[in-house]
Amino acid sequence: MNKGKSPGTQEITALKVMLTEGRDQEAAIYAQTMTERFPRHPLGWKVLGAIMIQLGRNADAIEPLQKVVSLSPKDAEAYNNLGILLYKFGRHSEADRIYHLALKINPNFADAHNNLGLNLKEQGRLVEAETSFKRALQINPGLADAHSNLGNTLQKSGRLDEAVASFKRALQINPGLADAHSNLGNTLQKLGRLNEAVASFRCALQFNPNFAVAYFNLGCTLHELRRLNEADANFQRALQINPDFADAHNNLGNVLHELGLLDRAGSSYRKAIHINPNFAEAHSNLGRTLRELGRLDESEASCRRALQIKPDYDEAHNNLGAALQGLGRPDEAEGSYRRALEIKSDNEQAYNNLLFINGYNISLDPPAYLSLARGWEHACITENERQLAHDKTFRRSPLVGRRLRVGYVSGDFRQHAVSYFVGQLFGQHDRERIELFAYANNGIQDAVTARLRAQVEHWIPVFGMTDKQVIDRIELDEMDVLIDLSGHTESNRLGVFARRAAPIQVHYLGYFASTGLTEIDYLIGDESLTPPETDSHFSEQVWRLPRIRASYDGNASAPIPSWRACQEGTVCLGSFNNLGKLTTATLAVWAKILHALPEGKLLLKTKELAHAGNRQRILDIMDDHGILSHRIELMDSSATPDWSTHMSYYDLLDIALDPIGAHGGYTTTGDALWMGVPVISLEGDRMASRMASSMLAAIGQPEWIARTETQYVDKVVALARDVVQRKALRFSQREKMSCSTLCDARGLAIALENAYYEMFNRWQERN
Repeated sequence: MNKGKSPGTQEITALKVMLTEGRDQEAAIYAQTMTERFPRHPLGWKVLGAIMIQLGRNADAIEPLQKVVSLSPKDAEAYNNLGILLYKFGRHSEADRIYHLALKINPNFADAHNNLGLNLKEQGRLVEAETSFKRALQINPGLADAHSNLGNTLQKSGRLDEAVASFKRALQINPGLADAHSNLGNTLQKLGRLNEAVASFRCALQFNPNFAVAYFNLGCTLHELRRLNEADANFQRALQINPDFADAHNNLGNVLHELGLLDRAGSSYRKAIHINPNFAEAHSNLGRTLRELGRLDESEASCRRALQIKPDYDEAHNNLGAALQGLGRPDEAEGSYRRALEIKSDNEQAYNNLLFINGYNISLDPPAYLSLARGWEHACITENERQLAHDKTFRRSPLVGRRLRVGYVSGDFRQHAVSYFVGQLFGQHDRERIELFAYANNGIQDAVTARLRAQVEHWIPVFGMTDKQVIDRIELDEMDVLIDLSGHTESNRLGVFARRAAPIQVHYLGYFASTGLTEIDYLIGDESLTPPETDSHFSEQVWRLPRIRASYDGNASAPIPSWRACQEGTVCLGSFNNLGKLTTATLAVWAKILHALPEGKLLLKTKELAHAGNRQRILDIMDDHGILSHRIELMDSSATPDWSTHMSYYDLLDIALDPIGAHGGYTTTGDALWMGVPVISLEGDRMASRMASSMLAAIGQPEWIARTETQYVDKVVALARDVVQRKALRFSQREKMSCSTLCDARGLAIALENAYYEMFNRWQERN
């Protein structure tokens, strides 16, 4: 090697050949030797730094580039390259200083202005970053990266339309800029232009097929479009490229959860947590999934871990509340829901859950509950939206030569108690009077979904659509009467009703109290369920049908009752209602019955009793009331894996007990009665606690309705000891019931159609 003060032509040529031929390691050694022989010449240091970067050894490149700027204090490019490295290592203050030195040497160095902008953006200094990018573009309008970076800054500033323009300008200059396509897609997604976003992400992937982030963003957009299987495939592709992509594992879990693949969803969340143990969202999502799998202790633990990491995470508080509710700890659950709302007052699901738990267990008196329900729209719908809804007008032609257009909205058109009742109604509506629409708000479809879909003329999936999109579709359908079947339960679309989608809006069937919404006009009730003295409980006008407001499908395929009175004189009392209804107040009264009826035992069966903690809680409460565990049998639903087996278990009961001081049984009451089991119910002071009593009145068994706790206890004891009466009614009850209004689905359909017509006529008279 030449021993002069600077490398000669031979050394420089040899180094260029090595770099051209891709002999990077050899070139690095040669450049290192050059720096040792010519330590005061910048070339060797510059080449060494560049090779270290090319080899991915960025940390090893910093010192050579620092040497370059010390030897060439007027070399703006060297300062710029050093700034890039410092930026990559998060040394933003140092990078700022270095970029400014580069620009002091060369004020028109467009790349340095662009890189300074990136560094400022990373620090959240968006106004300064925007200035730097614009200065770069003044100097070099064709600098595509600067247009793209400006777009990112504008997007972060919430100026989405300007951001779109910047990304498009970048792509006019360089159509193959994959990052710009992807970032344009992100911005279009935020603007709700989802199909355009999909196209942008696909363009990014054409130019960079291994762009994991673009696959991830495409998956997120397809998820939002409810194209769940495609979203699944794109998240999977992102993870093939980058198996340690924690966000992709988490979002894949969300898709799998919505597809009902809960075990696989849990596995995805766990992978995300393994990669990033402090991933609060993944811990919370895992908690939600574990709750739905019935693993309540683990669910609580996951939600609490999320809150250790992120104490002000409203969704984790909401999910924790749901786990605590499942664990039979309603007071703690309510506290979690309220904490979620303190953090984010418009968290609709947390507000729904708060209303549900207060109405379900009748925690508040009717005026207080109604006040809380009225607050939902004020928390979740803006004042301007509420005013627009109130001022909205509709034009509808008279009902001459056309049918009334009726739409039902529900998130439960699947295996669900609501669909059990709705299925009968859909099949009985008179198609010469009613044009029937169903707006389905659930991504899970099953055999029940298929059956319901076949019963309606117009089936419109709205799951994943914004409230505005749903309203636009309903208005396009020119709906006359729109019926909410969900209330404040999961997968509701109350936001659509609150913003007024149809001239007449009605709540029916799926909830047990007022929605509290100003824009829901009527609530369907009946004389027994919602007598006139309860009118003040509702924001809606109560429309009482001239019969019970629902019908029970007396399925002929149900097992024939085969009950036999116990020869030893034991009387089995029981309930197959879910655990949330088995409040401490209910258990206390049932304990009184067992004290008054020494020959009695209690059988409870519900899915939540698979959890050991729930079983022990029931036993502990009853023990506190002096009832020993040998008189109580607790079963979970795994004992009855199918409907026929479940129904046959009613043969084990002598008398069914309706819960007290809580949302009473409805489907369970109907099932018990169909299997010949007498049901004793305490009629409460509000709709939620009058469900079973309205059914008993409809089948002509008012003597099974108590008005006080004392009457309730006395009626159970008297019936338990009247074996002759119980034997007489056990095998005749099904026939009697089948002839009652409770099992008259056609009569219900006629009553509802008449109500809808009358509602429409009243509206037309006013308009």
